[in-house]
Amino acid sequence: MPKKKPATPKQPTFEQRLARLERIVEELESGDVGLDASLRLYAEGAELIKACRKTLGEAEKKITKLTETAGRDLEEEPFEPQE
Repeated sequence: MPKKKPATPKQPTFEQRLARLERIVEELESGDVGLDASLRLYAEGAELIKACRKTLGEAEKKITKLTETAGRDLEEEPFEPQE
């Protein structure tokens, strides 16, 4: 009988990470947490920011803009974010 692979923990989505980051900011801004808890929350927030930036960077690489040429052919152009 084949062995079952252990379930890999499901990674949180970008939206879940962002929501957690917002809750962390609210907790820190409330001033109701002690120094040790604040440091733990800050460290968790820094990791969430890193993960969100990575996700956004990967998404940006995938985005392309299709434009229709005069000959009705489609061509890809790299996405250039507006600042």
